[in-house]
Amino acid sequence: MAKAKAPRRPLESCTIKHINKTINAGDCVLMRPPDQSNPQYVARIERIDADARGGNVKVLARWYYRPEESIGGRRQFHGSKELFLSDHYDVQSADTIEGKCTVHSFKSYTKLDSVVNDDFFCRFEYNSSTGAFNPDRVAVYCKCEMPYNPDDLMVQCEDCSDWSLKNWNWYYFSCHFQLEQKWLKKF
Repeated sequence: MAKAKAPRRPLESCTIKHINKTINAGDCVLMRPPDQSNPQYVARIERIDADARGGNVKVLARWYYRPEESIGGRRQFHGSKELFLSDHYDVQSADTIEGKCTVHSFKSYTKLDSVVNDDFFCRFEYNSSTGAFNPDRVAVYCKCEMPYNPDDLMVQCEDCSDWSLKNWNWYYFSCHFQLEQKWLKKF
């Protein structure tokens, strides 16, 4: 006869002793990958529970994907700290948590005075089975019609006041420089 699973009890929080941090449901964490040469995984903790004695703590993790882990891979407009909140959930041992991090909304990330190692941002949700993104469209800028990448410098054209161009009075510095070079070659 199979042994019945011991009941698990939900926890409000747990303290991860090896990092001396308290983790709550809703926190974003860095998790140890199986291959230590890979970057840490990033997850949002959805639930925490333990066995009847309070040991063997498990977390329900909702994974963030990096652009290169998605179908289609990293694109030019993806920031180096960009993550996608996926529909992929797993139960993991709390012992695999290596630290806490902050995953900002795209808007709040672009307003940070300084970005530290444990800061990330998310502007898309990602369906891991279909490769679909939500939202499926974002505003584009510049003549190159690319979404905003917070890692790349943008400049505003002082002479552009035609609002019919939507967001095209903002240019990536590299595109603006190329436009200036083409203009100078004409003369």
